Amino acid sequence: QVQLVESGGGLVPPGGSLRLSCAASGSAFSIYAMDWYRQAPGKQRELVAGITSAGSTNYADSVKGRFTISRDNAKNTVYLQMNSLKPEDTAVYYCNARLQHINYWGQGTQVTVSS
Repeated sequence: QVQLVESGGGLVPPGGSLRLSCAASGSAFSIYAMDWYRQAPGKQRELVAGITSAGSTNYADSVKGRFTISRDNAKNTVYLQMNSLKPEDTAVYYCNARLQHINYWGQGTQVTVSS
């Protein structure tokens, strides 16, 4: 069992930056692939970025060059550094831990990009 708690969301003007954190409790964090998803009002949840247990990363085209995912296995934490934020990045951001057919989700953190 893995429990995930996201933090770091908030209100930021266009062009600003935020760093989201997802702290995991439970065992064997390092073996899980970790993903960040987001869901805007009236839209489906979408994958934003992912990082494997080996450290390989992937990004949605809409955030490439602006967002960076990283993990610190010693702290059981995955991060999402978000730069050059746009109003269309406004959403609830969710952390996901994935191992084969098993998925764990956090409760989400709101990110609002507005002037």
